[in-house]
Formats: sequence, structure tokens, C-alpha cells
Amino acid sequence: MDEPIRFETAPGRYRHWRLDFPETFHGAVARLTMDVQEDQGLRPGYPLKLNSYDLGVDIELADAIQRVRFEHPSARALVVTSGKDRIFSAGANIYMLGTSTHAFKVNFCKFTNETRLYLEELSAESGISSLAAINGTASGGGYELVLACDEALLQDDGNAAVSLPEAPLLAVLPGTGGLTRLVDKRKVRRDLADVFSSLAEGVRGKRAVEWGLVDETASRSRFEAAVHARVQRMVARSPRTASGPGVPLPALTCERTATHSAYRWVTVSHKGRVAEVTVRGPSEAPPGTAEALRALGASGWALEAFRELDDALLDLRVNHLETGLLVLKTVGDLERVRAWDEALASLAQGGDKGGGDWFAREVRLLQRRVLKRLDLTAKSVFALLEPGSCYAGVLFELALAADRSFMLEDPAHPVQVGLSSVNFGALPMSNGLTRLATRFLGRPSAVEALRERRELLDVDAAREAGLVTFTPDPMDWEDEVRVALEERTCMSPDAMTGMEANLRFAGPETLETKIFGRLTAWQNWIFQRPNAVGPSGALTLYGRPERPSFDYRRT
Repeated sequence: MDEPIRFETAPGRYRHWRLDFPETFHGAVARLTMDVQEDQGLRPGYPLKLNSYDLGVDIELADAIQRVRFEHPSARALVVTSGKDRIFSAGANIYMLGTSTHAFKVNFCKFTNETRLYLEELSAESGISSLAAINGTASGGGYELVLACDEALLQDDGNAAVSLPEAPLLAVLPGTGGLTRLVDKRKVRRDLADVFSSLAEGVRGKRAVEWGLVDETASRSRFEAAVHARVQRMVARSPRTASGPGVPLPALTCERTATHSAYRWVTVSHKGRVAEVTVRGPSEAPPGTAEALRALGASGWALEAFRELDDALLDLRVNHLETGLLVLKTVGDLERVRAWDEALASLAQGGDKGGGDWFAREVRLLQRRVLKRLDLTAKSVFALLEPGSCYAGVLFELALAADRSFMLEDPAHPVQVGLSSVNFGALPMSNGLTRLATRFLGRPSAVEALRERRELLDVDAAREAGLVTFTPDPMDWEDEVRVALEERTCMSPDAMTGMEANLRFAGPETLETKIFGRLTAWQNWIFQRPNAVGPSGALTLYGRPERPSFDYRRT
């Protein structure tokens, strides 16, 4: 059995990236240099040549982006570049993909997609713009990393090019939103995007600028000066005003057995194809000042509990493929959860743009990212609301994210839920709507009515408001829940993944929903087609002298 993949790392353990802060900019600019070590893949069997990457490389990138946000409040801009001469990145390692299981390929693409979106959120929400300093060829996933940055500067040396060669070379699609970002984000003309995505050799120099694939080119001799000029402008226009010491992110503590993972605030228990995920609410009142919140640092409930939940979700995705159903539970004090919500909201008011506390804002943004991770996890999700539950505010978002919720109706042991300001805008889904707005897509007035209801809601009120799915009484509770779990885990996991992905994102389509809905669905299908992965498929034969053999029938 393969060793489980762990998603935690730290700069001192990076093998493929260097994170530094050039002295010229006095801490205002972070620089991430990609220098992939060929013999340091996540697992043996493939060399990571030409700055190609595997999941291990991307785990480090995700960690670096997180640390820039929390540990370096003075940062105003981020430069992403290569430590190798004449190559920026060859993208996802083809031999890694060719030897991976279908499930691993799909989960790899999903994690990489999330990381690219976190890079974009870094700019949109934290005021840290990013520049791709393309000092060599960027192909496939390498160019998709470029597309996730705000600006792109390409070295014009007759060699460096940008390309998306997946379709002509591998019979698959760019896996991390390349096609979507070309036309939706960079607004490249559809016909030019069609040509570009069919050119294995890519596009260089002046044409890359004319087509909108990059923003500027610079000769090798003036490349660093051009990078410096662009970064200076990014720093000057950043709305970020934070300064002072950052908040370190120490390693999480988790005791693991074959069937159990126990963090400080989160526990996961496995039984067959079901995993029970319990999140405990805060044990203490929230801090009242920004200084007190920063004094708690990464051990404060609002940050630590959601870092733990994030790690647990990634573990479930990649290391527990046969787990098809997550049963969510919460334990704690409803009012204390809401108090933490309101304290964070008050401290983060306006964020960097309006004088609010940068750290409180970053904590809330991390909670948003973790809840999106839950939305995008290919597992069925049921929530159980029982005596002692604390489904309020940010933790009520767990129940709203669930595919179904069950709330016990027992007068002798009453169960309540509660809303807070966080449920009405601070935690949007990938479709840009809150989970409440998505739930009541046809009845927006229901959301407005709930906005005024800050009292705790009992089972009757929650049912009437449409906040829960079922409310069994004590006589029926065990049987109804058991039957629901058994029925769900007996259905085809493929059908459930497709059904859930369709139902979870009602409403408008965004760049994110296109990537995770449309792209993931197509890539999931294409990754199983013989034209890509069959004995004579393009991905299978990549790097060999044989030419792929295609079934040319369109389906």
C-alpha cells in the first residue's frame, strides 16, 4: 500500500520552491522561484525535468501562498519566476500523469485548480498582485500558472514561448483552467485561442503580446529591469496597508490510526464507506481587540479549527477513495460560535481598504476557502443536527453545504441553530452567491427575511424557514438516518459525484464553476478515453517513438 499523502509543509522543508523578499523592496515584494529538483518527486518512477511538477510541487506552492498572506503582512506584490535558465515550467509531469490512477489524476487537477484560484484571491481580496516573470518557455500547466497571475512578462530571446499543447500532444485538455482563463480572464479572441491551443510549439515574442497571451516582452538584457518596473507599479497601487510582524503558521497536531484522525478541534472517524467528521466549537470567548486576536495567533479557534478541517478534507479526498459519504457533526456552544463570528467581522471591517485588521480579514478568507474545499469535494455530505450541536454562523455553513441535513425533533432535548452576519455575504460559494442565496435561488425574499432573524431557531422554526431537510422524532431518528446512509453508500459513486456537482452550484456560472463543473467533468471523461490513456493513446505513448492511434468517431 502506498504511503498516505500529507498536505502540510513549511519553507524549511521546500524542495522545489524558494520564497524570499528582495531587499530592494524592503519587504513589500515576495518572490517565489520555481526550481524543481528532478529526483525529488512525490513518488519514484518519474524525473521532474524542465521544472515540470507533480502534486508535491503544488503542495509547496499552496503553502507558500498561505504564508505570504499570514506571515508577511508588509507584502504588496508577488513575483513568480523560474530558477532555471531558458525554462519557466513544462507544466504537469507527463510521466507522473501517465502512471497515475484515474482518481489521482482528477484529484491532482482539482488541488492544482484550487491553488491557482487562491493565487487569484490573493490579489482580489488581500491586495497582493502577482507578476509571472516568464524567463523561459512556459507550457501546459506552466502557462496555466502564468494565467493565474495578474500580469505576465515574457522574456523575448528567440527561445521563450507560451503554449497549451495538451490537445495536440496528449489528447487531453489543459487541466487547470487554461482554456477558461484565456477567454474569460485575458479576453483572448476565441479564434486566436483556438489556434493557440492547437499549436504544440506555442507562441513567442511580439505575437504573444498581440494575441493577448502576455502583457509585455523584454529582451534578456533588460528583463530584470522590466520586472522591477512592473512590480514597483503593483506595490504603488496596492490597497494593502498592513505592516508589522506576521502570524506564523505552525504544523498542525494530529493523532492518526487506521480508522481515526484526532486534531485539536476536528476528529474524523471511518466506518466502512462513511466518515464521521466532527468539528468542535470554541471553548473560550473571542478576543475583543486586534492585538488580542494576533496574540492568539494560529492557535485561535477561528483559524486553527479551519486549518484542521482543510487538512482533514484533503486527507479524505486523496487517501480515502472508498469513503463516499461524509457525516458532519458539530459540538459546542451556539452563542460562542456567533460571538467569534461577530468579533471577526467587527475587527475585519473594511479590511486593508478601510482600516480594519488585516489578520482578522485573512482568517475569514481562509474560512471561505475551506468551505469552498468542502463544496468541491467529491463525497456525499450529510449533516446531523443533534443535542449539543453548535450549527451557528460559520459552522451553520457546514449544514448549508451538505447535500442533506437531519435535525432531531425532541422536546426533551431541544436542538437549535443560529445565523450570524457571516451567513449573508462573507462566505460566498464558487458561483459567487452565499449558500443561503443558492439554497433559496427562487425565493430571494426568504434570505432577506432570515437576515433579520438573529434569535436561535428551534426545530419548528428551522423547518418552516427551509434551513433543514428532515426533522425525525426520537422514535424514527436512528432508523431514518441509518437507512439514508445505507442507501447513499450503495449508489454508484460516479453517478453521485455527477449529481452532486450539478446540484451544488445552482445560479450563475463563474470562472470557478466553469473550471470545477465544466472542466472537471470533461477532463474526468477524457482521462478515461482510449485516445488519451488506451494502449495506443497519446498520453500513454508520450515520449516514445510510436505515434498514437485515435478512434476518430465523435461522441
